[in-house]
Order: sequence, then C-alpha cells, then structure tokens
Amino acid sequence: MKKRTAVIQRITRETRVKIRININGNGTADVHSGIPFLDHMLTLLARHSLIDLALKAGGDLAVDLHHTVEDIGLCLGSVLNKALGTRKGIRRYGFAYAPMDDALSRAVVDLGGRPFLVYQVASKRRRIMDFDLGLIAEFFQALSIQGRMNLHLAQLYGHEPHHAYESMFKALALALRSAVAVDGKEKGVPSSKGVL
Repeated sequence: MKKRTAVIQRITRETRVKIRININGNGTADVHSGIPFLDHMLTLLARHSLIDLALKAGGDLAVDLHHTVEDIGLCLGSVLNKALGTRKGIRRYGFAYAPMDDALSRAVVDLGGRPFLVYQVASKRRRIMDFDLGLIAEFFQALSIQGRMNLHLAQLYGHEPHHAYESMFKALALALRSAVAVDGKEKGVPSSKGVL
C-alpha cells in the first residue's frame, strides 16, 4: 500500500505547530498542545480514525487559546491534504453517528476539494473548565478549509458538554476513517471531473 504520510510545521509570532500524520496508521496519538481538553479530543480523533497523529504546539496561551486552537486546525487540515496527495483511489465520502452516553453526533465528510463547514451544536454550555467551547467551531472551520473538505457536523442532542463534544469528534473520526479509505474498485480520482 502506498505510504500516506506528511509533516507540516507552522511558526508565527503567536504559535509554533508541528504535526505528523500517517493515514495508513493504527490510531496512535502523541498530542501536546498545552490545552488539555483539545489534546483529549485530538487523541480520540486519531484513535477512532486510525490515523496516527503526532502533534506538538506552543502558543500565546496566556493571551488567549484562540490562536493555538485555530492554528492547530489549519495545520491538521494542511497535513491531511498533503498526505492525501491527488486523492486517487479514496472513497472520498464518509458519514457516521457516534453516541456518548446522553449525547449523539453526526458527521458527514466529502474530501472532494471544496471546503465548506456546516456546524450545529445542541449543548448550551459555553465552557469546560477554562476552555471556551466556541473555539471548537474555529478549529473545524480551519480544518475544513485547509483540508479541502466539505464537513457537516451536528450534535443532535446532549446535555453534558464533555459528552456532546466527545461524540462530535468521534463521529468525525469515523467519517474520516471511511472517506480516506482506499476503494479497490476506484481506479482513478473519485470525481466525474477527473480531478479533485
């Protein structure tokens, strides 16, 4: 099987991010962003997508978490796009539901090269400890743009916020697992245009 690995590094005055992925991995994660809740979510994303993820990030967390969260999304999208290459032979589409106790989320992914995010959340809570949950939308927006993916995410319901957001990341992981899979019947790029 063709290797599908990539490394991205981004250094700005506000953040330093380095990410390495292996799409043909087994879901191992080594994630250190300085933001414990985000580390937990990204570890789940790697584990359930079976994409190996090594991430080290530092940023101006004393100012705000925003720059670091957004830049991690940008880099994760970029490294995924790079590892997919021409996207020849992939399934392209993936969809999944994932429950987590009281919460249920749905994720639908199209790796067709057209970035767009539809994002709906049921949880009304704004924070988990010191983490602003509004930043999750920023993360997914950056991921969808740089990953060149159409991404529809919905928390269908869930009272407990940790469960609600965990179900969302797990649903995305399962949808990505399907979308990046190699389809033995697909001999070219999965598009009537012949290019993605």
